[in-house]
Amino acid sequence: MKDLDWGKLTFGYMKTDYNVRCYYHDGKWGEIEVCSDEYINMHMAATCLHYGQEAFEGLKAYRCPDGKVRIFRVEENAKRLQSTCDGIVMPQVSTEMFVEMVEKVVRLNQEYIPTYESGATLYIRPLLVGITPQVGVHPAHDYLFMIFVTPVGPYFKGGFQCNKYAIVRDWDRSAPLGTGVYKVGGNYAASLKAHMFAASKGYGSEFYLDAKEKKYVDECGAANFFGIKDGTYVTPKSTSILPSITNKSLMQIAEDLGLKVERRPVPVEELDSFEEAGACGTAAVISPISELDDLDTGKKYAFGDKPGPWSTKLYETLRGIQYGTVEDKHGWTRVVID
Repeated sequence: MKDLDWGKLTFGYMKTDYNVRCYYHDGKWGEIEVCSDEYINMHMAATCLHYGQEAFEGLKAYRCPDGKVRIFRVEENAKRLQSTCDGIVMPQVSTEMFVEMVEKVVRLNQEYIPTYESGATLYIRPLLVGITPQVGVHPAHDYLFMIFVTPVGPYFKGGFQCNKYAIVRDWDRSAPLGTGVYKVGGNYAASLKAHMFAASKGYGSEFYLDAKEKKYVDECGAANFFGIKDGTYVTPKSTSILPSITNKSLMQIAEDLGLKVERRPVPVEELDSFEEAGACGTAAVISPISELDDLDTGKKYAFGDKPGPWSTKLYETLRGIQYGTVEDKHGWTRVVID
């Protein structure tokens, strides 16, 4: 392993030894290539640079206490990328090729996989971009699919602890029937100003309502929302919300633990009735919400300064499955290195 201070890693980029790439030309994918260059040689008129024809994914590799390295639900990331490809007219990356490239890049960079004790992980970033040079608004004919990795610490400083969020109404990250259900960079670019505004007010992140009516809960920054009340795990349903693999997994775990699960529109007024609330996603797993402040109305929704019992149990169970310390009854993990 590399001689790094694993416990002090931030959620940022660090150069590793290799990335893997594959090019799409003449209607088919080529051979998988291994590359040590951090840079892409791209034409200045590439479609991705002008018309946003790009997509990405995010997942992690975990060095486990039994000495093995595991990845989590990689096939779900492949399926989500395929859905995005359909949505913005790019050629699909097959599940087989996606998984092969993920496993290859993890093995090639295994010296950068953080220790189990550090709580850090190896972040895996698949990226698909249209590279055909053109100035007309058309889908590209040529594409690059690549995956790089970097060791990362917790997304939020302090790890699993509560954060304050701010409801913002002056910005939308995505509109209904837009690209919110796809993992494309434009959705994140649309969130940057709102995030900077919320951060300047001392909040961990911004909190979006639906773009059409501003009546329903949408997303917590770049993460899905869930609330717990009366033995029920509730999460919003909307055509502008990214289908989170973490949230999908938490819904199943919630059922396994005896909670009811409801995925439906969540009116803003219902926030008052939740005993616990949180944001969930690959980066942080669960970020419990201590307080949600409506900056327009002055209304404050309080959920406690410490993670609630159900949020803690859900977090510990999912993390345990990822690290191989809790039974993987649904077959979600894949051993990459024995």
